[in-house]
Amino acid sequence: MGKIILVDKAKGMTSFDVCFKLRKIFNTKRIGHTGTLDPNATGLMMVLIDNATKINQFVLSARKEYIATVKIGILTDSEDIDGKVILEKKEIMPDKEKIEETLESFLGKSKQVPPMTSAIKVNGKKLYEYQRNNETVDIKERDIEVFEIKLLKINEETFVFSCIVSSGTYIRSLAQDVLKKLNIIGTLSDLKRTRIDDFKLEDAYTLEEINEGRFNSLDIYDVLSKYYYVYEVANESDVLNGKALKLELNEDTILCVKDKKALAIYKKENNVYRCVRGLL
Repeated sequence: MGKIILVDKAKGMTSFDVCFKLRKIFNTKRIGHTGTLDPNATGLMMVLIDNATKINQFVLSARKEYIATVKIGILTDSEDIDGKVILEKKEIMPDKEKIEETLESFLGKSKQVPPMTSAIKVNGKKLYEYQRNNETVDIKERDIEVFEIKLLKINEETFVFSCIVSSGTYIRSLAQDVLKKLNIIGTLSDLKRTRIDDFKLEDAYTLEEINEGRFNSLDIYDVLSKYYYVYEVANESDVLNGKALKLELNEDTILCVKDKKALAIYKKENNVYRCVRGLL
């Protein structure tokens, strides 16, 4: 059976580094995660181990929460503190009310241009590969949504805000859009992911804790039951054999279970539910 672990990623590690270390701890080759964090970012990662890797495409991750720190007066080529400084100038921090008003203007649905440092592919090539080769490429805007955003702290050099955003939203790009509207330059100096849907950073474990066995894991049912309608099957073998189910349900996708054991994901097709992924 697979397991899901909520990991509190440390600064300086890539998401690949986290999975590499966990692969050794659990002595497995089957491992993945539901969303990358940049090396400079810290906080919550959801890591899937063994059979749990089967659910990656079904973890919707509709909302993610972050705490972002922005340093004004400095601009880098990566839009975060790890990049090469391309511009420095003396900036005066806008007043609290102005920053709050600007942040609130980003609430709701909008378009966003992903950063060149991202791993999004254009013409089969990742954006950061274009950047490394000093190549230009047209980047299409993406639909994003900001559900919540608020100012947490402010001083002469930095301001800190929290936000809850749709999956696929780049916080460094959001920060740049905020700075442009404030008519000042700055860069993302710190980023922490604090929540993925209903899963919280406070319930996550460091790699040290996991290595020492001081952690609890989630199973597939714990996670997928947060996203899908749970259908308790009468005959487990029918689902394990991929039998189509005629059910009077309105949901497009359902999680078939037996005694809280996740068996399969089924989707409606012409009023019949058919198996799209076995989970055992």
